[in-house]
Amino acid sequence: MLWRLSYFLLWQLAGGGLGWWQGGAWGAALGAGAAAWGWFFWDLSRGARVLNWLRTGEPDEAPVMRGIWGEAADRVRRLLRRNEVQLRDSEGRLQEFLAAMQATPNGVVLLDAQGRIEWCNQIAAAHFGFDAQRDVMQSVGNLVRDPAFTAYFAARQFTGDVVLEGRASTPSRPVRISVHLHPYGDGRKLLLSRDVTALEQAEAMRSDFVANVSHEIRTPLTVLAGFVETLQTLSLTDEEQSRYLGMMSQQAQRMQSVVQDLLTLSRLEGSPLPGMGEWTQVQTLLQRCEVEGRALSALVTQSQQKPHQISFPAQQVLLDAGELAGSSAELQSALSNLISNAVRYTPAGGSITVEWHAASDGAAVFSVRDTGPGIAPEHIPRLTERFYRVDRSRSRETGGTGLGLAIVKHVLQRHGATLEITSTLGKGSLFSVTFPASRLRSAAHEAARPPR
Repeated sequence: MLWRLSYFLLWQLAGGGLGWWQGGAWGAALGAGAAAWGWFFWDLSRGARVLNWLRTGEPDEAPVMRGIWGEAADRVRRLLRRNEVQLRDSEGRLQEFLAAMQATPNGVVLLDAQGRIEWCNQIAAAHFGFDAQRDVMQSVGNLVRDPAFTAYFAARQFTGDVVLEGRASTPSRPVRISVHLHPYGDGRKLLLSRDVTALEQAEAMRSDFVANVSHEIRTPLTVLAGFVETLQTLSLTDEEQSRYLGMMSQQAQRMQSVVQDLLTLSRLEGSPLPGMGEWTQVQTLLQRCEVEGRALSALVTQSQQKPHQISFPAQQVLLDAGELAGSSAELQSALSNLISNAVRYTPAGGSITVEWHAASDGAAVFSVRDTGPGIAPEHIPRLTERFYRVDRSRSRETGGTGLGLAIVKHVLQRHGATLEITSTLGKGSLFSVTFPASRLRSAAHEAARPPR
């Protein structure tokens, strides 16, 4: 302010002096007045420059001048630059936040007070079929037409969630989406969605599993309880007692088989994957399977006139097969299960063929072919489900637990192998297991190893 006053006085003195020189006292007065007005318009033009810059200019275009207007322009310029830095920082944090929302495995939708979409991530776009660019400021109620969501949104009771059918859902591959709205700010809402298809399927499988286990154990228990009551209350002959005790033993063995298979499945699911350090000769593995398969066949057909016709690979084929990496006990369990299934479901006099051959890519294929009743195509995809049976009565007659192929599937998955099932009703079935080349070792390689 002192500089501004001094500058004004200098203008007055200059104007008054010039007026005195030209016209004396009156000239001095006129000169001082003209100088005051000149200074006023000059100062006004400086202020106009600053004002025009504030309206249309950038911080780097601030007018350079001295005095109060120059100081004001400089202060405003620094303030604008500080705000620009803060704005860039805020924009950066916002972009980081949005990137984090894009990376989340759940869908995120920001809704304004009127329920219009302000922003959504790619997961939400996939869940609901949104277009992240096109559907901005569109009403979510117009885009999500599910009646359950409409009722949920209209009720404004957002303490829980609502489960909807996903946009990509099909009858063969259902997709279920859980949606939960969270109010925030001034009437705004945060919509969170997550895919609960696997969760619902796991819950359904758990429920079915418990129901199946209960049924499988309750049935023989009921039979056992009935026989025990009969033995306790009725006077039976020695022959009748022996027959009842035999039936009781059969039901007890059935329960024991179910429990044993359940423990096997639990151990497979909870143990670490087998490594490549344990090697088993294919010859030894299949010889054990042959002993078990022929013993089971003799037991199944003991009351029949014709036994099964069972063939296994020749000894030379087994010698050339080399070794297989993995858990010997698990592999034998899986391969024996496939042979046992063929024995149980093939009528007496039918044939069962077990083969082992090398594939062109270095893999190996173990197969079991039977001449049983065959399997309808609609049942094949579900054969490895726990307790799934094509014919429950037939399975119980043959002593099956409904868990054998589930055990086979888990063992093969743990060893990187695949199971393929082909079947024709009335002609039989073929179960083929393909072991990857990485888990096979030739007999020549084994012979070349130095002795320990």
